[in-house]
Amino acid sequence: MPKFLVQASYAAEGAKGLLADGGSKRIQVVGDMVGQLGGAIEAAYFAFGGDDICIIVDMPDNASMTAIALTVAAAGIANVRTTVLITPEEVDAASGIAVTYSPPGA
Repeated sequence: MPKFLVQASYAAEGAKGLLADGGSKRIQVVGDMVGQLGGAIEAAYFAFGGDDICIIVDMPDNASMTAIALTVAAAGIANVRTTVLITPEEVDAASGIAVTYSPPGA
């Protein structure tokens, strides 16, 4: 099952909601949303700095993760970045695939 790193920073309204509801409820809501599409949260942390929350999720496919990302973005309460995570074994497999490439200007 593909893994994704989801990083988000809350807009003012999102931060107000987090203050009102607390962190545990927010993770439960996200977990329920992810679970509806056959996924699961592996880890979830709130953070200081550029991101307010970082979550690693397992999802059945890219389309399911895209549906969640679009839904959250459309709500307008958080700026969300989603990164596909690649296992060391997937990198091993990729390193064995021959690719022909010519860099620009070569």
